[in-house]
Amino acid sequence: GGGAGGGRGGSGGGAGRPSRKPGRPPRKRGLIGRFVFGILGFFWRLIWGLTKTVGFISATILAGVIFYFYAQLPAVTDLIDARSRGSVTFLDREDKVYAWRGETFGGMITAETVSPFLHDAVVATEDRRFYRHFGISPRGIASAIRINLAEGRGPLEGNGGSTITQQVAKLLCLGVPYDPSQWESESDYEADCRTGGIWRKIKEVPYAMAMELKYSKEEILTIYFNRAYLGAGARGFEAAAQRYFGKSANTVNAAEAAMLAGLLKAPSYFAPTNNMDRARARANVIIGLMEEQGYLTPEQAADARANPARLSEAAASRSGGFFADWVMETAPAFLTSETTEDVVIRTTLDQRLQKAAEEALAYVFETKIKDGSKAQAAIVVMSADGAVRAMVGGRKIEAAGSFNRATQALRQTGSAFKPFVYAAALDLGWSPEDYVEDTPLTINIPGSGPWSPKNYDEKYEGMITLTQALRESRNIPAVKVSETVGREAVRTVANGFGIRSDLADGPALALGASESTLLEMTGAYAGILNGGSSVTPYGLMELRLQGEAEPLIGAAGGIGERVIQEQSARYLTYMMNQVIEGGTGTRARLDDRQAAGKTGTTQAARDAWFVGFTADYVAGVWMGYDDNTPLTGVTGGGLPAEIWHEVMVRVHDGVPVSPLPMDIPEPRLPPEPQFGDPAQDPGQTAQQPRRDRSQEDPVESLLKDLLGLY
Repeated sequence: GGGAGGGRGGSGGGAGRPSRKPGRPPRKRGLIGRFVFGILGFFWRLIWGLTKTVGFISATILAGVIFYFYAQLPAVTDLIDARSRGSVTFLDREDKVYAWRGETFGGMITAETVSPFLHDAVVATEDRRFYRHFGISPRGIASAIRINLAEGRGPLEGNGGSTITQQVAKLLCLGVPYDPSQWESESDYEADCRTGGIWRKIKEVPYAMAMELKYSKEEILTIYFNRAYLGAGARGFEAAAQRYFGKSANTVNAAEAAMLAGLLKAPSYFAPTNNMDRARARANVIIGLMEEQGYLTPEQAADARANPARLSEAAASRSGGFFADWVMETAPAFLTSETTEDVVIRTTLDQRLQKAAEEALAYVFETKIKDGSKAQAAIVVMSADGAVRAMVGGRKIEAAGSFNRATQALRQTGSAFKPFVYAAALDLGWSPEDYVEDTPLTINIPGSGPWSPKNYDEKYEGMITLTQALRESRNIPAVKVSETVGREAVRTVANGFGIRSDLADGPALALGASESTLLEMTGAYAGILNGGSSVTPYGLMELRLQGEAEPLIGAAGGIGERVIQEQSARYLTYMMNQVIEGGTGTRARLDDRQAAGKTGTTQAARDAWFVGFTADYVAGVWMGYDDNTPLTGVTGGGLPAEIWHEVMVRVHDGVPVSPLPMDIPEPRLPPEPQFGDPAQDPGQTAQQPRRDRSQEDPVESLLKDLLGLY
């Protein structure tokens, strides 16, 4: 009974609790296992607790920093123009842009109004996940680290994996304003803003996130579009589009947009004005990215590749740089190189004439001068009133601020100075047909001893007219005329015509021993063309602030006071015409129109000049070496005259023919020697001015000449 009951009881007890499933019995840890696992559990709970605490504290700090930056960020419109200095835009005589100085800002554009092609090109190139992140891209940073390490650089050297938002943070220098007292220049400030490194990246993170909170994605793009530097002095895409393509960033096509977006990687390296082939290759990469990401259809991409971007005429020519530098120097610095405003300067430059001068110089050097020559040349073309129409300051178009040989090089003028000697004589009443003795001459110079000038050909022609003396560029007659009329009279004429440099004190004054610039000499010859009045060469017509209609400065040059009588200028023009027609300047002769000019070669041929004019334009050419090395086989009547000829042929293309303003004098029989011999009386300065005998009876005139009556 008891067994049965016990069995039921056992059965009943089994029915009251779940029976253990058959299987492996639970493993019991030993004392050591429980100790080890206890230690690990303790450290795990400690680390997890510390991680949560540190994470919470870090998140709190990050949120605080983000909030701090957020509170400091200004309105978008206050961040558009990054420049602390203004810019200067140069317009030619037809109001077309041809040059810029400083960093230009074309005006505000927005992500909504900019060309869709440009908008998409920037996103496709710089940050394809721009619309899917919150200011930073961990994937992008990881990818950049992998690339940098694979290429042997530090993890944050080279590719930075920055988002567009982070790039904008760099452009804003993380909110640190430019302070001239802390940085030597604005470029040093910007270089500091662009420095990499882990600490810079850490600071970028909260600033970028604050921007994402403060601004919309399109507002961040707007800041980027306006502040990015894009080469050639262009700040922002609007300035770059105008600089390279002559149009607004709102209207660029796919090919142009791709080229502009390609500049973001390396603005100067990929600038189309620096290397068009390189710029187009980079643009094709951008077009491929746009096609890959669906911003361009295959047809649009193919069209963009088949029709690559082309520079505007102004950007392609790169002309007028020397001219722009000169205008910058002539205007007040606070309105040019130091301006804090955007300035527009309308100038006298004629781009057709500028191109003509550049092409003429290149042609002569390519066809007449051996390869590798370091000889230099400069050209100035101006109107008779001193308005400069073209200026070439050297053989190559160089960077802004380069040495300008047309305005900055003071060189001896040689025989190009002789017209001023004869101008002084003509203004005292002499005629081009008056005579002077071309015979050996020695002058005793106090403190220096005897001085005996010689003619270039070392020959003497005896009694010759002033016209022949100038035509053949004879030295002794020029010295005799100068000594007779007086050096002071010659200096007065030269100064009056605009030769501002110190003029020689001795008799070598007549032979061009003094120095001058090509601009001064060309301006002086313009005074002969305009009838004897001085001119002040000028290039600035008006200067105004961008957006303003009223100019701040007007033209500061033009025709000034009379230097010699008009009749004297017309006679001198005739004499200089004979230089080209049958004298030392025959290589400058023009087939279809009259021209007048004068050659000049200095001692040891260190400088060679040709300056002359037609009825329409004055042009001056200088040639030499920057280090004063003598030219080999070059005189003013050689290569400079040929350059002048090539310039004037191109300059006058399509210009109606006009006669020179000159008078042909009545011929005269040679009289007895009419000038005293300065060798006998070196102190002699001038003889009495002659009467104008053009109206006298020819027989009476002849008798007076034969008798030596004046």
